[in-house]
Amino acid sequence: MPGPLDLVDLAGADGQLHVQGGVGLAGRGVVARGELAQVTAVLASVELDDEVGRPGTGAVAFGALPFLDDRPGELVVPEVVWGAGPDGRSWVTTIGPADAPPPDVAALCWAATSGPPTAIGPVRVEPVRDPAWWCALVARATEAMRASDGRLSKVVLARELVAEAEAAFDRTGILRRLQAAYPDCFVFLVDGFLGASPELLVGRSGERVHAQPMAGTAPRGGDPSSDAALAADLLSSTTYRREHQITIDMVYDTLLPWCSYLDYEAEPSIVRMANVQHLATLVEGRLSQPEPSILELVQALHPTPAVCGWPRAAAQAWIQEHEGFDRGHYAGTVGWVDARGNGTWAVAIRCAEVHGSTARLYAGNGIIADSDPDTELAETEAKLSAMLSALAP
Repeated sequence: MPGPLDLVDLAGADGQLHVQGGVGLAGRGVVARGELAQVTAVLASVELDDEVGRPGTGAVAFGALPFLDDRPGELVVPEVVWGAGPDGRSWVTTIGPADAPPPDVAALCWAATSGPPTAIGPVRVEPVRDPAWWCALVARATEAMRASDGRLSKVVLARELVAEAEAAFDRTGILRRLQAAYPDCFVFLVDGFLGASPELLVGRSGERVHAQPMAGTAPRGGDPSSDAALAADLLSSTTYRREHQITIDMVYDTLLPWCSYLDYEAEPSIVRMANVQHLATLVEGRLSQPEPSILELVQALHPTPAVCGWPRAAAQAWIQEHEGFDRGHYAGTVGWVDARGNGTWAVAIRCAEVHGSTARLYAGNGIIADSDPDTELAETEAKLSAMLSALAP
């Protein structure tokens, strides 16, 4: 297909979306839905007539997997998938009977065009837990780590807000605002779960594998000089560098057994969002034969120390005992997989569950033994502002 596609518009309010910088996939309709093994079998069973032959063509499944790995993850295979590649090339895939006539591509695109935004009225936002309670939770976590003799070195603690509007939220409008404000993030939508994640959990394209773990966050000050000073403090912080290295080591050690080659950048870089900036390190490698599916890599990596803590089992146990709410898809992972095992999966942060006139928003911070509760609270407020500003025009 010539010309760019508006993937947000094509996904609409009830479709599936995973796009970064205009590159990605959008889907509508449902051919199949089920747990990972069931949907993987469906993808393998679809007869393929592929004139494009690149990752993301043919039958594709989208999914948002929950934070807790003992919960079943579910994927959905859409009837129609639109794709846009980094070279500007785009395509459409349809699933239907083998003897069906070729689809009218222009008609498919036109039919999927979203309507005008709807007014939602005033929005009321309230924390599920009092901020003072959360600060006390951070203090308890730091005490537990200091007393653990290394058995617990990091725990990620999250906060939850509930937003209520007078009318149903406009998911397409939210996605558009997120894409405009955070053009370098993975903007996603699966079953009403949406957001703009800056963090790539793992991607696979043929034999190539890559990840970009992030851990360590600072606010942005509103002008270049203050932003540069905050970034320099982030890079020089022993606390944040130690937190970041824990995540790099886990990602590298997990991927290495599948790879003939794997390496990561010697020094982290700064990834700047509209409201915050993060430490990030690119990890890249080449997979050995037989190449694992992206879903195998996702299941091995998730959850990383960036959203859970370290050691993983101890951190998960502490979160479940003390955090006080079910994270659901927050801090899980969201992405797509094709029948060849290619795919891209992001860490499910900067996100919300949006259903009707109610939105549940989440943000979390990595806590280590010397973390300061008030500083951590301010960081969650900065992260939550990303979704709050996108809820309404």
